[in-house]
Amino acid sequence: MTGPLLEPLTRPRRLTAGDTVAVVATSGPIVERRLRNGTALLESWGLTVRHGDHVLDVDATYPFLAGTDADRASDLQRAWCDPGVAAVFVGRGGSGATRLVDRLDWCAMAAAGPRLLVGFSDVTALSEAVATRLGLVSLFGPMPATLTLGELPPDAATAEHLRRTLFEPDLARVVFREGAQGVVPGRARGVLLGGTLSLLAMTIGTAESRPANGAIVVLEDVGEVGYRLDNKLTQLLRTGWFDGVQGIVLGSWTDCGPDGEATVVARLRELGVPMMAGLPIGHGPTALTVPLGVEAELDADAGTLTLLTDPLT
Repeated sequence: MTGPLLEPLTRPRRLTAGDTVAVVATSGPIVERRLRNGTALLESWGLTVRHGDHVLDVDATYPFLAGTDADRASDLQRAWCDPGVAAVFVGRGGSGATRLVDRLDWCAMAAAGPRLLVGFSDVTALSEAVATRLGLVSLFGPMPATLTLGELPPDAATAEHLRRTLFEPDLARVVFREGAQGVVPGRARGVLLGGTLSLLAMTIGTAESRPANGAIVVLEDVGEVGYRLDNKLTQLLRTGWFDGVQGIVLGSWTDCGPDGEATVVARLRELGVPMMAGLPIGHGPTALTVPLGVEAELDADAGTLTLLTDPLT
């Protein structure tokens, strides 16, 4: 299934104090306390925060969704197309973002000009759609109504790395953690692609699925034990999604059981490309921010992932 070589995407602009950002719900219901705390954090950085009209809704038929598909899609599109909004933060993940992709007016969103999307987990599906339909970099990073930012006190490392990426992207070009392990040695260059493994497997067969040819793939997941992770990787491998991959970075595997990460390492080691494990990316207690669509260099021996350009302009 090797597709065209992955190319870097257009980078939205960095944020500055005084910018307005929106927080919307695209997936699971949001806890009001966490939304309030996360909003206060963004405001402490000098941002003006608007909430989607339905940000605290719960769907009557599907209580695992933050309101109806129509309302969640409307909030996202309205925020994206608002000329006064510089970035759109998804409040939290969960489930349901994939249900919105075909409800959005992508022509109108393209006409609105570049915007920054911030989120992870279920938001992986929206990041892939923003990449394929709008050609834009998005940030796979913490969300304001989640545990790391929405509980007090917020995780300091998580918040600071997100703040630097948003406001001082030149200071956020090296993603590093003491103790990150080079599973397969070597260096690799490529465009960052990936996110939450479950969501990437779910996009196979859709217009939003981009094969990893020329990419450094970043992967993480939560609550998926070894055999389920193996099934998802097998699906991606059988379809050829990994054909042409240049390197692999493994993030957090929270609540994935004693064999979760080991299963992922064993399956992907067979690809023979440089691979690093142990970066705090995803659902762990610390969640660093990774810009998807930016060219980077992986040094598995040194335990570093270095962006070759600022993640935002």
